[in-house]
Amino acid sequence: MAAPPARADADPSPMSPLTARDPPGRQAEKSETACEDRSNAESLDRLLPPVGTGHSPRKRTTSQCKSEPPLLRTSKRTIYTAGRPPWYNEHGTQSKEAFAIGLGGGSASGKTTVARMIIEALDVPWVVLLSMDSFYKVLTEQQQEQAAHNNFNFDHPDAFDFDLIISTLKKLKQGKSVKVPVYDFTTHSRKRDWKTLYGANVIIFEGIMAFADKTLLELLDMKIFVDTDSDIRLVRRLRRDISERGRDIEGVIKQYNKFVKPSFDQYIQPTMRLADIVVPRGSGNTVAIDLIVQHVHSQLEERELSVRAALASAHQCHPLPQTLSVLKSTPQVRGMHTIIRDKETSRDEFIFYSKRLMRLLIEHALSFLPFQDCVVRTPQGQEYAGKCYAGKQITGVSILRAGETMEPALRAVCKDVRIGTILIQTNQLTGEPELHYLRLPKDISDDHVILMDCTVSTGAAAMMAVRVLLDHDVPEDKIFLLSLLMAEMGVHSVAYAFPRVRIITTAVDKRVNDLFRIIPGIGQHSDIQDGDHHAEPAWPSDVCARARISRSLTAPAPQHGRTPGRQ
Repeated sequence: MAAPPARADADPSPMSPLTARDPPGRQAEKSETACEDRSNAESLDRLLPPVGTGHSPRKRTTSQCKSEPPLLRTSKRTIYTAGRPPWYNEHGTQSKEAFAIGLGGGSASGKTTVARMIIEALDVPWVVLLSMDSFYKVLTEQQQEQAAHNNFNFDHPDAFDFDLIISTLKKLKQGKSVKVPVYDFTTHSRKRDWKTLYGANVIIFEGIMAFADKTLLELLDMKIFVDTDSDIRLVRRLRRDISERGRDIEGVIKQYNKFVKPSFDQYIQPTMRLADIVVPRGSGNTVAIDLIVQHVHSQLEERELSVRAALASAHQCHPLPQTLSVLKSTPQVRGMHTIIRDKETSRDEFIFYSKRLMRLLIEHALSFLPFQDCVVRTPQGQEYAGKCYAGKQITGVSILRAGETMEPALRAVCKDVRIGTILIQTNQLTGEPELHYLRLPKDISDDHVILMDCTVSTGAAAMMAVRVLLDHDVPEDKIFLLSLLMAEMGVHSVAYAFPRVRIITTAVDKRVNDLFRIIPGIGQHSDIQDGDHHAEPAWPSDVCARARISRSLTAPAPQHGRTPGRQ
C-alpha cells in the first residue's frame, strides 16, 4: 500500500494575483457577489436539519478515494497503531476476497457520511473507501462546453466509466494494487496524477449509480441504499455546489430540475429494491449503521487466517529447493559467521562483520540478474565483447525492522538504485505478522526487485512482503529474497508458496525454537544492534526500534582486533 494520500485541494493563498490586479470598481463588484453567495449559503444552512457532532461536512473539489491506516501523528514522527493481518494462506494465495459494501442513493443523500460512520464503527485497519465520483468519463470538447453551462447530465449512467469501475473493484477484491483517477469538479476533467489504493480487507464503494450495472452488482457482498428526503438532498446540493464548487444558485437549481431529479426518478430510486438494507434518514439512523457493522464484523471473522502456525508444520523434512543459493562457505565467510554468532562479540565488531557479509551477499545476488552480450570500444580503439544488464531497472525493498541495514551495501554496488520499504511487525497477541506501512517506487512492476531482510525464521514476514510485491504486479521470477541468515523452515515456506522467487543467503540453520528464533542462529538481531544480544526473547513491539537498527549499522566503523580475510 503506499503512504496515506495528501489532500488534492490545497488551501488558497491569502491573496491571489488576480485579486491584486483587479481595479477598485471590479473589486467592489466581486465583493458584492461573494457576499451574496455567502448569504445564499448561510440561508441554506438554516434550512438543514441539525448535523450530529463529530462528523465534519464533506469539503472537496476533487474526488477522493482514500486508504488510510490508523495512525498517531506527533510533532516528530508518525506511529502506525494497527496493521493488516495476513490476507493469504500458507500457499501464498488469497483464500477469500475482500468484503465489498456498496452504498447507493440519490445525490447529496449522505452516502459518504454513512460510509465514514461505518469505517469509524468498524474500527478495523485497512478499509478502502472508493468513490464513484472518481470515475466520470473524460468529456469531449462539446460536452465540456455543455457542462460549463450546466447543460450536461452528470446523473446519467452514461456519464460513468463502468468498465474502469468494474476492473478496479475486481483488482481491489483480489488484494491487488490499483490506480484510481482523480476528478476535478471545477473543470469537469480528470487530473493528470492518479491515486494508488492498496490493502483492502473491506471495500466501501459509494455512488449514485452503485447498483446500476449488473456486473458491478455481482461484485458487491452487501448493498445498502441511503434514503433521504428529496428536499433535504436539494438543500445539501445547493449548499455544496455554491460554497465548494463555485456555482451560482440559478445554475444549480436549473441542473437539478433538468437532470438530477429526473435521473433520480428514472435510474436511482428503482435500484432501492436491489439493496439488502435501506437506511432511512442517512447518517441519523445509528441503529441501522450498528446492524451493518455487526454483520461486517461477522464476515471478517470468517475470513481470519493463521499463517505462522501453518508454516511451522507444513512441508518440512524436504530437500532444500533449487531456487535457494547459499554463499560459498569459504574460510573467510566461515570466520565472519563465527564472529557474529559469538555471544562474546562486541556490538562494534558485530556491526562491522555483518556489513562485510551483506556486501558479499549483494555481490553474489547480482550474478543471478539477466545479462546479454554487448560490444564496447576500448580507449585503445579495440572492440571488447562483454556483458550488460538485460533488465530495465533494479529496485531494492527492505523489510523493516532490520532489512534497512542492508541498503548501504546495495547502494554501494548498484548505481542510482531505487529503494522502497515495507513495515511488518508481529502482533503480540496472535503471533501473526501484520503489514503496517509500505512505500514503493512508481512502476516497480517493470523492475528486478531485491527484497532484503537480515534474518528469516518461519518465513511469515518474507511471505507477506513477497505477496505485497506480487499485488503490485511484480513478476514472481523478478523477485530476489536476500537474507543474512535463514532457517530451513523459512526457506521451505517461501519456496513452497512462491516457487519462482530466487532465495539467496549466506547460511541456512536447521531449526527454529518455540519462540521462532533461529537455532543456533545469531540471537535477536535488533537486540544486538541495541547493545544487548543476551536479552530475553520478546515479540517486537516498538516501531521506532527499526530506526535504531538502521542508525547502528550506518554508524562509522571502529578499528577491530579480528580480521578474517581482511585485505
